[in-house]
Amino acid sequence: MSADLTHIDTWLFDLDNTLYPMDSGFMGQIEARMTDYVQRITGLEREPAYRLQKQYLAQYGLTLGGLIEHWGVDPADYHAMFHDLSLESLAHDPRLIAALERLPGRRLIFTNSDEVHARRVMQALGLSYLFDEVFHIGSANYLPKPAPATFAKLVADHAVDPAATCFFEDRADNLAPAFDLGMTTVLVGPHAEASSQPFVRYKAANLSSFLEDALLKDAAQ
Repeated sequence: MSADLTHIDTWLFDLDNTLYPMDSGFMGQIEARMTDYVQRITGLEREPAYRLQKQYLAQYGLTLGGLIEHWGVDPADYHAMFHDLSLESLAHDPRLIAALERLPGRRLIFTNSDEVHARRVMQALGLSYLFDEVFHIGSANYLPKPAPATFAKLVADHAVDPAATCFFEDRADNLAPAFDLGMTTVLVGPHAEASSQPFVRYKAANLSSFLEDALLKDAAQ
């Protein structure tokens, strides 16, 4: 059945692995750079560095969180390593662009990446003109999703009405605080259908199809 989103006028989207497919390979580049960085900072061999990276991700919601807490890493130095990533694996998706264009109201990006990375990726995907603002990790004072305080700051900074907001995200845990606030939540990606989390309102294995089929308040012309 089509999702009933007729009450939505604010559209909140995660960026990486949400607005481009997981199988693009782009996230693999990001993760490899993270492991490189953890190796450099800690002096660990690659496999232990990778395990530590994943441990910090699970514990802090972001690898950077653990690096700040335990190694005093400068967030600007950390994020700079992503600013020259090749964008060749990212491409314009005319179907997704058309589906996003018809959404009525505001469209916002909510990402744990920094602004430079977010803007580069959006441009590579041809989506820059579709989004009003980017709430990035710097906007959140480097406290990542799923921290409730970060969601509260997003809501305050952008005058978001949670009851009229739909949040799209590829990581289920990041949807829990949004659900608690009263947002409509959508888990995106090939793993979505397998989720049984109570805070996942809708599941979108294919984001374009989901948006095309959704019932909207007043589709943009």
